[in-house]
Amino acid sequence: MDVLELLRDDEQYYGSFGKQYLSNSDIGTLLNDPTNFRKPQNDNVNYHKGRYFHQLILEPEKAKETNFIDVSSRNTKAYKEQVNANAGGIIMLEKEGQEIRDCVNAMMGNLSFFEGVREEGVEYEVPAITTIDGLQWKGKADIVCNDKLIDLKTTGDITQFKWSARKYNYDSQCYIYQKLFGKPLVFYVVDKTTKQLGIYHPSEEFVARGEEKVNRAVSVYHKFFGENPKEDINEYYITEEL
Repeated sequence: MDVLELLRDDEQYYGSFGKQYLSNSDIGTLLNDPTNFRKPQNDNVNYHKGRYFHQLILEPEKAKETNFIDVSSRNTKAYKEQVNANAGGIIMLEKEGQEIRDCVNAMMGNLSFFEGVREEGVEYEVPAITTIDGLQWKGKADIVCNDKLIDLKTTGDITQFKWSARKYNYDSQCYIYQKLFGKPLVFYVVDKTTKQLGIYHPSEEFVARGEEKVNRAVSVYHKFFGENPKEDINEYYITEEL
């Protein structure tokens, strides 16, 4: 089967097959905590909420498979019993699901956002691979349009998105995806609390900062994990001047 067809499957993309490629999700680990590079990460609520948000807009049939429980918190007896009955994992609270559905309604209820997401000829959840700095990279675009890519985001405070975009490495995402697809990446954002919307067009400076992050991450990769690593990752430590 074709590599890109395999990568359309989330199990392949996030599983062992997909791990042969670097991705933007590796940037933060390589730059901030390389000892955890490619180690299994604990599941978390924010991942579940983000996946549900994307599925409601891009893959509604998958969203129907999400399980909910209508309790006040994960500390309740009813929640713990249902988790045990489902052999562990995380179950989304109904109030969390409603928060996400409200975000989707706010975004899709705006004509500019609706037309961008539902533009004729767009493709959803499109994988791509390419070579950057001699290494193989992967990415999966939320929405591929004729002239751009659209990435859907939720945020806890849209007034701070300009700064959180740097913190969460959306700058390196822009650079990598531009290399993968040959198109600029635009962020469509909704505030989870206020439901305020925003469209963010990355500047050349923003993308250049992303390129610099990728270059540093590649250096760390070669230093500890490349074909001929120069140092043992078990000897890694932080050195900074205070």
